[in-house]
Amino acid sequence: MQISLTFRNMEGEEWLKDHVDKKIQRLKKYIDKPVEASVILSVEKFRNVAEVKLLGKGVNIVGKEEAKDMITAVDEVVDKIERQLKKHKEKNQIYKENPAKNVASMPMETPEGSPSEEEPPQIVETRKIVLQPMSVDDAVLQIEGSQAPFVIYRDSATESVSVLYRRNDGNYALIETKY
Repeated sequence: MQISLTFRNMEGEEWLKDHVDKKIQRLKKYIDKPVEASVILSVEKFRNVAEVKLLGKGVNIVGKEEAKDMITAVDEVVDKIERQLKKHKEKNQIYKENPAKNVASMPMETPEGSPSEEEPPQIVETRKIVLQPMSVDDAVLQIEGSQAPFVIYRDSATESVSVLYRRNDGNYALIETKY
């Protein structure tokens, strides 16, 4: 992590630099890719303002805090950035887990190949998916690149929910919704 530290209307004391560096290094555990951290510490009359910007591939997080003393402002802004990074990392983990989990489940069948007549059909699995905006061409590429029989997505042109699936003859069928 590359850290640039800027002081405005104040002297850059070594102990403050060390404190900021130690706090920013704490954020490394939430970041996979190399990022650039820009820290701006400024004093305006009786206000101490700490601003942190993390910029990198897929990461753009900004936090700004104001307090009576600079140490408190730095601690609060790092805590704020840490919460944002946790949230960002959780979203990425849900997205990257397994694309097959984002596909609705198929009905369960008994070993004989036909649904059981003794028990009424039940919902055995529920999955929540995030609809990604994409074009029909992108949806075709996603099906071809995976084992999923269909893909549910938000059409980037019309903003409507669509389902694209592979037919038995090898062609594709598209279901569009209106709302």
